[in-house]
Amino acid sequence: MQNAMSHHQTCLPNPSPLRQTEPRLSRKHGTPSSFCPVTTQKSSSPWSGWRASVTGRSLITQLCVGLMLINSPLPTSAQVAGTLVIAGNGPEQATIEALARAFEKANPRAYIDILWDEDSTPVQLVQTGQAQIAVTGMKDATLTASQIGWDGLGILVHLSNFTKEVTTQQVADVFSGKVREWSELGGPETRILLIDRSHTQNIRETFESLLGITGKIPGTAKVIGPDDTVVKTVVGTLPPLSAVAYVSLSTGLSAVSNGVAIRLLPVDKIEPEVPTVRDGRYSLRRPLLLLSKKETNPLVETFIAFALSPPGQAIVGELYVAMPTK
Repeated sequence: MQNAMSHHQTCLPNPSPLRQTEPRLSRKHGTPSSFCPVTTQKSSSPWSGWRASVTGRSLITQLCVGLMLINSPLPTSAQVAGTLVIAGNGPEQATIEALARAFEKANPRAYIDILWDEDSTPVQLVQTGQAQIAVTGMKDATLTASQIGWDGLGILVHLSNFTKEVTTQQVADVFSGKVREWSELGGPETRILLIDRSHTQNIRETFESLLGITGKIPGTAKVIGPDDTVVKTVVGTLPPLSAVAYVSLSTGLSAVSNGVAIRLLPVDKIEPEVPTVRDGRYSLRRPLLLLSKKETNPLVETFIAFALSPPGQAIVGELYVAMPTK
């Protein structure tokens, strides 16, 4: 039996709904095949220093999680066994992997496989039985939804863009193509370059729904997948075009704190920050949801209970906004 802390690499059969050209790291143990290669390279990200600081904070979190697990009222490891497949396509991957590692450590007979790709459809994977949990930001009537946290959606522009703030309606008008010049919003005399996300990503679905612009984002918008690439594109796009994008708030705040040349615009005069996301004053926020079938599954229920426990919420709070304590 493999050690509970082993990393698993999930290999999908051919044909696969996941892209073979840009595979995502998953955690199913085994030698990578041609359909799920894993590559490692030195990060050239302009905020790689922030990642190092997160690693330091994560070590502290791991110590705290370990102490909390000692007194955890969750089922004992002897009671928890089996394999659980979790599917996702958004920015939550690092958090889900951290939850999986901690869960496996506490339950050596439980194994969690993670299927993650920006072009996958997690809800369908659960509905067809290929996964037991889908990570998303939108509910589905056929599945049970369990919220484990909040994520803000930051409106990202280049640091040189002196637009002071926007309203929710203005954000909707920009991303639906009604407003095409920054000067209409008190900004520079430059055209707006829209950066959109992949149609399958849950962050896009939630963004459109919040603004009431589902299906209205122009086809001319530049479609980019990962949050990190979105930030790099905004940084590298200068006049006569000036880009605007939406990203997970944790990505935006970390880039700002690390000196990357971007800004997060206040929305309705509310700064995008953890406290304002938590209490709802910042309106562009989405729930972090774990969707599962309505039928009882003890392993699924135990994992969700772990994610909502103090140890699990400490992990969620590393990059997202944990659920308010009752």
